[in-house]
Amino acid sequence: MSRYPSRAMESLLQRYLDHLKVEKGLSKNSLSAYGTDLNAFHTALKDKKNAPQSWKQVQPQHVLDHIMALSDQALKPRSLARHLITLRGFFRFLAKEHEIEKNPTNLIELPKGGRKLPQFLTLDEVDRILEASNGKRTDDSRNRTMLELLYATGLRVSELVHLTIDDLNLQKGFLKTMGKGKKERLVPIGKSAISFLRIYLAEAREKLRKNRPCQTLFLTRLGRGMSRQMFWKILKSLAAKAGIQKNISPHTLRHSFATHLIQRGADLRSVQAMLGHSDISTTQIYTHLNLTHLKSITAKHPRA
Repeated sequence: MSRYPSRAMESLLQRYLDHLKVEKGLSKNSLSAYGTDLNAFHTALKDKKNAPQSWKQVQPQHVLDHIMALSDQALKPRSLARHLITLRGFFRFLAKEHEIEKNPTNLIELPKGGRKLPQFLTLDEVDRILEASNGKRTDDSRNRTMLELLYATGLRVSELVHLTIDDLNLQKGFLKTMGKGKKERLVPIGKSAISFLRIYLAEAREKLRKNRPCQTLFLTRLGRGMSRQMFWKILKSLAAKAGIQKNISPHTLRHSFATHLIQRGADLRSVQAMLGHSDISTTQIYTHLNLTHLKSITAKHPRA
């Protein structure tokens, strides 16, 4: 018998459906659609490694993961919106019934205008793909360092492969890159990425360089600069090794960088600057957050 307390959670699902039937007067077909969407979410929760033991324990990340999984199934924006609306209504009901303290869907919004949700990795998936890149070969050191740096900075893959030794300032913890429109920007580097960079520069890169003069940071076995296509193939191989089913690309790590920052309270303007976006509206698609988040920021203004 499963330890997962599905009966208690299913009971609340049924209470909500009864509420919709009696109080809202929904048709049989509408109730069936609501039930299907809610049961799909409940099933997705049960399949997670650390499954929530009650509706109180459901976090925004659980909802985002579910919506992203549906997006991976090529559901249209309208269908994704329907699923999110269903979950919003259910958690709003639980809040009114004092079954939960916080509604995990409050700050989640689908992109407007039919724009597809950006693909991103969960924290567990990031850990798995980084772990898959571990090894004793010089290639392994280079691959791990590239992944660490990409996830730590949110660089575009073209920016990553064009980095030179002179673009790094490890002592101060930042790098210099040239983005779209030939706009130069400074991007901070995290401690983990700096640690791997130091090891790569001192050991693996020297072996890959083969005593040839080259300023490009990331090199192939032939001592030449890494190409975008080659890194894409490396990433695909590591994702398969890590057992990640998503169809990821280097840009997926850029999405992951921005999404995880926002989820941990980073402000949009800072993320915009690090990504090199000229317009903040471009940055907002990475956040999956609605205007409630923006209002919480402007509320800090002295004249708010």
